Amino acid sequence: MILTAHQPVYIPWLGLFHKIYLAERFCLFDIAQYQTKDFNNRNKIKISTGNEIWLSVPVESSNHYEKKNCDIKIINDGWQRKHCKSIQLNYSKAPFYKEYSDPLFIIIQKKHEFLTDLNYELLLYFMSALGIKRSVVKASDYSFSGYKSDLVLDMCISLGATTYIFGSQGLNYADIRSFSEHKISVVFQEYTHPVYKQLHGQFIPYMSVIDLLFNEGPESLEILLGKNIRTL
Repeated sequence: MILTAHQPVYIPWLGLFHKIYLAERFCLFDIAQYQTKDFNNRNKIKISTGNEIWLSVPVESSNHYEKKNCDIKIINDGWQRKHCKSIQLNYSKAPFYKEYSDPLFIIIQKKHEFLTDLNYELLLYFMSALGIKRSVVKASDYSFSGYKSDLVLDMCISLGATTYIFGSQGLNYADIRSFSEHKISVVFQEYTHPVYKQLHGQFIPYMSVIDLLFNEGPESLEILLGKNIRTL
């Protein structure tokens, strides 16, 4: 079984879905330490001026060094309306806005208590919208142990993985020998960002997946994969 994992992120970028596509099972690694000024609670969209802005979900992040992602609570101060309004203002003229905006807004407008629950529901929606059918589990439902590479290895053993896909950052900490000793193959993701039709001037990469979906609709998965399809 080919496994990959990633911490929960808000309205993710394209590379995450490429990694999920390559795998047979995805583990939402919600037991990772929460990171401020990261993508756990924010991501970027393109606006009508041709620039990019962050959409950030306000969270209770005090003592975050002691908290896991799954323990982070959302501050429901009306941010949902602001996010939906920003998306509407900047994407309402996109060719496929109507097809994807209503289901997206329904999820965003729910008053989720925990950030992980919001990100999990959004992830499942985007996978469905892209046509990616993969098994998804949460790390918090298990009792993985270890640190960094050893923690990933324990997850692989517990979930019965024969191959694990690391992100490119995995090169910095993966102990390949220990995986080999357990007969688990290791792959490091390589992702080349595609160029696609995009509103508001010159193309800007690394936006949220909503940018691709609103602009390219049913062609989004093929574009997202582009030249990145590989056989593991």
